[in-house]
Amino acid sequence: MRPSYFPPEPFPDHELLDSGAGEKLERFGPITLRRPDPQALWAKRLSDREWNAAHLSFERDPKSGGKHGTWRASKTAPEPAQRREPEWTVGWRSARCTLRPTPFKHVGLFPEQASNWAWLAARAAGAGSAARGGAFGVERPRLLNLFGYTGTASIVAAQSGYAVTHVDASKTSLAWLKENARASGLTGDALRIVLDDALAYTRREARRGSRYHAIVLDPPHFGRGPKGETWQFEEHLAPLLEALGALLEPRAVMVLSAYAFGTSPLALANLLEAYGGGEVEAGELVLAESGEGARLLPCGFCARFSRGVEPA
Repeated sequence: MRPSYFPPEPFPDHELLDSGAGEKLERFGPITLRRPDPQALWAKRLSDREWNAAHLSFERDPKSGGKHGTWRASKTAPEPAQRREPEWTVGWRSARCTLRPTPFKHVGLFPEQASNWAWLAARAAGAGSAARGGAFGVERPRLLNLFGYTGTASIVAAQSGYAVTHVDASKTSLAWLKENARASGLTGDALRIVLDDALAYTRREARRGSRYHAIVLDPPHFGRGPKGETWQFEEHLAPLLEALGALLEPRAVMVLSAYAFGTSPLALANLLEAYGGGEVEAGELVLAESGEGARLLPCGFCARFSRGVEPA
């Protein structure tokens, strides 16, 4: 029996070359990266020589308990990877994202989320039909992206026809989003960008009577809002989803993904099924290794809710 997962979406600018022994070897555009991944418990397939040829390798700082680290560039790395602060751009469909390797091993893009971007884009027309028939008289479906990070999901949604509100508690992430939006050809007013705590913003939107045809959220395990608010996944996810229920239009979709340990797809599905009247599918987000075998690397859990919105 094979576990339930969402098939990865084609992503020409990203390739999972190999994984194993607690690491993954990836290509983002012209640059290959070697970095830790605790899910890769199996043996590597490629040789040490191929792994050691990575353009950028993440080296953990033992003083941080392995939570932080630094990136080391190889002598043969392309010029963008040789910089003191490496930076380059990749694309998915018409969206562009600037990658910047961080001390937390992330680069500003989660390629496994491409399956969610495609799922939402395919439902933009159906959500648009719901918007045109709704009480607000709008022609574009409204999408809310909470914990929006650097914004590839928001950019793809805007390019697909959604009127997007993007919310994040980090000024750095919002500045990164604006840069990505410009690189993707979006004008300054293409996105409504909000610096706020996700739960506080949602509750205010409910009091204002706001409604959305699509909601996307990818909450962290722990975080802080701009006014010092604390986010704890296990404590605050259920209250947030309860508040979001008041924002959903009768015909609407929602995508909830999570990387928190101790969570399961079934738990996420149970939360979304409380909305009623719709269909829920849940499983793992994955990346497939290139080459023969296409071994799958688990990258987190996801649940999708759809009520009265069909794909194009």
